[in-house]
Amino acid sequence: MHPGIRRQSEGFSRAMTTGRARQERMSFIRRFLQWTELLDPTNVFISVESIENSRQLLCTNEDASNPASEDQRIQEAWKRSLATVHPDSSNLIPKLFRPAAFLPFMAPTVFLSMMPPKGIKSVILPQVFLYTYMTAFNSINGNRSYRCSFAGTRLTPMLGVLYFFTSTVQASGMNVYMTRNIESIKGIAVMDKEGNVLGHSTIAGTKAVRETAASRTVLFGTSALIPEIFTYFFKRTQFFLKNPGSLWILKLSCTFLTMGLMVPVSFSIFPQIGQIQCRSHEEKIQPSTEETEIFYHRGV
Repeated sequence: MHPGIRRQSEGFSRAMTTGRARQERMSFIRRFLQWTELLDPTNVFISVESIENSRQLLCTNEDASNPASEDQRIQEAWKRSLATVHPDSSNLIPKLFRPAAFLPFMAPTVFLSMMPPKGIKSVILPQVFLYTYMTAFNSINGNRSYRCSFAGTRLTPMLGVLYFFTSTVQASGMNVYMTRNIESIKGIAVMDKEGNVLGHSTIAGTKAVRETAASRTVLFGTSALIPEIFTYFFKRTQFFLKNPGSLWILKLSCTFLTMGLMVPVSFSIFPQIGQIQCRSHEEKIQPSTEETEIFYHRGV
């Protein structure tokens, strides 16, 4: 992690993100609109210097605690920060695994996975890349209560062979569980409304993994289904009979358009910062606070 980012973010990220999430968690539309901005592909190329300046502004400006501030500089600083810095650990997210890189990497891979096989390589390679990238993305953007190694990455080539006959829906959900199962076993950090860590909860960890797996199922299930439906009916048209090569152009375009819409929908279904009633948590956590609700970072 770049030292400048850590210096500007220690003791800041949890409290700021928790307060912001409480403001936005009631509105799916607001989360969706926010994600359409954060998923802008140009966010992949934001420089470290620009990120440092943004975090410095948020740390020093009195109005920075209000994400809805009318100050254009603060709005831009929030966007750069949320698009590039992990809100739970304050680590700088590698460029290829920032949320803005998800669609450019996944859409072509999903399209190639749906193409008729022309050999064993054309079947296996897209699947291997799909699961390998998803494993790394899920791990890097998940809850960072623990520093997990990429144990799952070593298994993904095998998964590509074992599960290429299974649906993309099942594989995407399974990948989340495989990559982040430690959160369900050991628990994740839970916080009060000020961002103070109260302990680690397996209940919150299980909920975070389940919600993320559900959002991935919606994303890849819809992205695989819609292009197939369109091409099924397109094959019956006179235009296709005269221009058979147009089928792949339609399918590619449909895949990109569907995933372009479904990625922000999927990321917006559940808030990144979730909340659970304190009485629903483990008994060892309940005495740590008098608040009725406590918070946890779900991850992307």
